[in-house]
Amino acid sequence: MTTKIPELMNLTERAGSETPHAETPHTPVAAAREALLGKFDMDELLNCMHCGFCLPTCPTYQQTGLETYSPRGRIALMKGVAEEKLAIDAEFEKNMYACLGCRACETACPSGIAYGQLIETAREVVEDNKKRQGKRSFTRKMIFKNVFPHPKRIRAFGTALWVAQALGLQKAANRTGLMRILPREIAEMQHAVARIASPVQRKQRSPMLPSEKEPILKIGFFKGCIMDEMFYETNQATARLLSKAGCDVVFVEDQACCGALHAHSGEKSGAANLAKRNIEAFERAGVDFVVNNAGGCGAALKDYGHWFTHDPEWRGRADSFVAKVRDANELLVELPPLTFHKPLNVRVTYQDSCHLAHGQGVRNQPRQLIRSIPGVDLVEMSHPDSCCGSAGIYNIMNFDMSMDILDDKMEDVQRTKAHMIVTANPGCLLQMREGIMRAGLQGQMEAVHIMDLLDRAL
Repeated sequence: MTTKIPELMNLTERAGSETPHAETPHTPVAAAREALLGKFDMDELLNCMHCGFCLPTCPTYQQTGLETYSPRGRIALMKGVAEEKLAIDAEFEKNMYACLGCRACETACPSGIAYGQLIETAREVVEDNKKRQGKRSFTRKMIFKNVFPHPKRIRAFGTALWVAQALGLQKAANRTGLMRILPREIAEMQHAVARIASPVQRKQRSPMLPSEKEPILKIGFFKGCIMDEMFYETNQATARLLSKAGCDVVFVEDQACCGALHAHSGEKSGAANLAKRNIEAFERAGVDFVVNNAGGCGAALKDYGHWFTHDPEWRGRADSFVAKVRDANELLVELPPLTFHKPLNVRVTYQDSCHLAHGQGVRNQPRQLIRSIPGVDLVEMSHPDSCCGSAGIYNIMNFDMSMDILDDKMEDVQRTKAHMIVTANPGCLLQMREGIMRAGLQGQMEAVHIMDLLDRAL
């Protein structure tokens, strides 16, 4: 086993001799710094044995070969910062945000280190340090404070996108080259956005979809923010499946964004505020389970207990909420089997959502559901649980790295000779659509959410 990483040891030793310690322990500045660095869980950081089992599973390490782009390297950097041997500088920030947060290293780690929580804490330290220095960007403040916490503003974005599609503005901009005035990553990824539901369709949704038979459960459906705007039909398909399986499906009022993007971006207080709104909303609804169909959202919902570790007022309520959270795949395999009437006669491969597989441990259930569809031939990739490069907004913020990871994934996909790539997360779905276009496979292959695939067979 590797017990010492020379590259990082040299870095931390050098930084330790260069980092000034001007403040005394009694100054307000020193107290604030101590509170900031106290966010790190030193016990968890020290649990890392530097064994290297995480290296083959880490997409960014595989792309670069850099120790600082590996989980154990990032943990060593966090430890260096926590012990004040390294500064919270641009280099530390770059290394922390280069991580996809896919959590594949958690599956591989023999010590069971909660790396996802560590990387979120590291980013929180970065962002809180910026706030102390008055360096918070206007764009970040607008997105995390003025957009995602407000469902009506997200709906307005969805309506604007529908108008652009309905009037043909998106196609015209692509045809004339006008789209090239946008940043390259936005111009590329917009091709993967399918036609979204109209405002009229969304308004026609009933607050509850009753069970088609004697109800077994009362389900609170977690719609998601972007999910419900860009993938409204997938949400509707999920509700229909649950209804056919014996559930009263309630579209709970006053729910908010799950908080995942906030947590992954170092905005932990904003994530906690959104979590409180959701906990309260679903408590009022009095449901048996909280069900979602997005791997990333589900992982965040199941992490609410950790977000309130040091908040006794909310910890119990968060734990009760988490106990009710289920991914739609999890619940559907526990309910009476669905009866499929339409053989699909198609060859599919399943792309594991990182936050569903590594974050929630849900792997077999989606495959069990896919195999239950008549005429479906499920062919596994060599590495179905390797990240596709989407990772929330990673494919926007780190476009080149994201596309390199995606191209490797598509090579694995093509070896299956599948007609469909099935996944269980909206970000993965958009990314795989982009991958199909990059590989020139339009017309030969399509990317489909598993709930839409199951709904087709009904």
